[in-house]
Amino acid sequence: MNRGAEQERLSQVPGARVRITTLRAGAGPGLELLEYLAPRDGRPRPADTRANDLIHWQTTLVVRDGAAAARALGAARAPLVSAGPVALAAPELGLAAAVTVRDPDGHAVQLRGATAGGAQDPGEPSACPTPCRSTVTGGRRHE
Repeated sequence: MNRGAEQERLSQVPGARVRITTLRAGAGPGLELLEYLAPRDGRPRPADTRANDLIHWQTTLVVRDGAAAARALGAARAPLVSAGPVALAAPELGLAAAVTVRDPDGHAVQLRGATAGGAQDPGEPSACPTPCRSTVTGGRRHE
């Protein structure tokens, strides 16, 4: 756990106590996850936040089997942001589908995979419970 004057200076949060978890694959960049144990008085994400709002942020992870990831998330009852797997508009990147969910803290996490597994076409209207549209466009794949 990080705390003290140096952590307060780094985060610019007075009284910060931070648990840092690091994830690293065999190659490529690592990922640090920060959990602020104190202070705990931050504002919650507005319930009506959409992907095109300035406040929106998502973490995108590439997985081997997008269909299996979507099934596992469904079985875990992860709160879906997209209606389910969505076909990607740029198959030349080697990725067929993506699904976006909320983590336990409400952050958007998008999993992109090489298998579609019943993905909805990006041009179809989403089946989200509130008005939304799930379209995923291509990005850059780094190897």
